[in-house]
Amino acid sequence: MEKIDVLEMLRESENMYVIYSISTNMPYVHCDAETYDDEILLFPEEEDAKKQVEKMLKDNIPVRLVNVEKEHRLNFFTGLFGMGVNAMIICVNENEVFRAQLDDLVVRPDEKDLPEDEPRIENPQLHLTALYFVQELRKNPNERTEELEALNEEMLAHFQEGRYLVAAQEDKQIPVLKRNDGKVYQPIFTDLMEFAKFDKERRFRALIMDADTITKQLAEEIDGVAINPLGVNVLLDISRQPVEE
Repeated sequence: MEKIDVLEMLRESENMYVIYSISTNMPYVHCDAETYDDEILLFPEEEDAKKQVEKMLKDNIPVRLVNVEKEHRLNFFTGLFGMGVNAMIICVNENEVFRAQLDDLVVRPDEKDLPEDEPRIENPQLHLTALYFVQELRKNPNERTEELEALNEEMLAHFQEGRYLVAAQEDKQIPVLKRNDGKVYQPIFTDLMEFAKFDKERRFRALIMDADTITKQLAEEIDGVAINPLGVNVLLDISRQPVEE
């Protein structure tokens, strides 16, 4: 097959199977050692995808198989931009494997062409680092490796640079999440798709806040923020920052 035919197949085939991380509830992301592309794995055939899942489970990588049907495909591929994914490995069969850039398949309008009242809120660097962090953490949950420490520091740095969506009720109250250990976290969202997962009943409105604003408005009883609680669900312990007079 030619690459153009493979891309057309991704758009039009009735089924497309994606390897998902059980740990993040998101597509499993792999960094290519040579190109440094951040890639996901796609399969047109279910049996080939199942073989890959079995292999990864044997390697202690908790994954599952998801079929992205045709009517949901555009949203799926568009959502990869917000995750920081830039490439795809398409396993047509055991003998044919193609690599393609995400923007070979999906073209988005330039951010400067968007309406001023509809800014694009995305944090791909933070989201991607969080995905790698959780994927690595869940493989060996009792071991805090140097790689995990480095990813954690990178997440904190990216958090400080970002703008996020915060859920608010009509009375301006902000929902919180309470863990079994008693700790309380405020949910924040890296992009609109993650916010929509949380607000399926449309009970909240989305406020745009940068990291500095979030830390200054945290209630005293809050222990930190939960990034994308229905996705990667990373908890950052962050104290409230004093507001300058």
